[in-house]
Amino acid sequence: MKKVAVFGNAGGGKSTLSQRLSEITGLPLYILDKILYQSGDAKIPESDYQRIHQEILVSNCWIIDGFGSIETLWPRLNEADSLVFVDLPLYVHFWWVTKRFIGGYFKPPAGWPENSPILRSSLNSYRVLWLCHKYLTPKYRQYIAEAESSKNVYHLRSPQEIGQFLQLMENKIK
Repeated sequence: MKKVAVFGNAGGGKSTLSQRLSEITGLPLYILDKILYQSGDAKIPESDYQRIHQEILVSNCWIIDGFGSIETLWPRLNEADSLVFVDLPLYVHFWWVTKRFIGGYFKPPAGWPENSPILRSSLNSYRVLWLCHKYLTPKYRQYIAEAESSKNVYHLRSPQEIGQFLQLMENKIK
């Protein structure tokens, strides 16, 4: 496990999982939302994002958390030796987006760029939930089914499986 892609629908706890996985493994963590968006939710030019993303991909080890863009998604999954797909029931994603929305007024959400607008970002997360569930999640499921023979694949379908995965990683490092 040297190049890890953590992906899935919005509000699935990917940033929290990625942060903990980085602490356990010592691998450097790259949060795509923090690369793509500057303070206050200003987006960097796509060419700058793609250049930075490519520099990360060619490095020796990484954990990359998030979606980024469709142009960088599939190359990242192809380059990764380990795939962590957070695929919770849709109602859990909705609930966790709601919890993040409410809690975001008291503490900035994990993985969000500094000074992100909580209301606008949360509304966007709700919109993304449906789109990802309808269009990307089936493609993710097909991709990991095909990748199981050549990569480490962790298909996490419940909060309990997320906890078990992190425990497994802790036990492997010991």
